Amino acid sequence: MTTELNGLPEQACEEVLDFIRFLKTRHRRDTRKAAIASESALGKDWLTPEEDAAWSHL
Repeated sequence: MTTELNGLPEQACEEVLDFIRFLKTRHRRDTRKAAIASESALGKDWLTPEEDAAWSHL
C-alpha cells in the first residue's frame, strides 16, 4: 500500500489522508447506528422479568 503512495505529490497525499479520515468517521458513525438500532430489538427479548430472574444471581 505504501508503494502506491510513494511518488505522489504532497497535495495528493493530503487528499488521501482526508479520505482515510472520512472513512474512519463514517465507520464509527455506522457502528454507532447499528448498536443503537439493535438495542431496541434486543431489549424486547432481554428486558423481561424472566431474563431478570435468570440473571439475578450474578
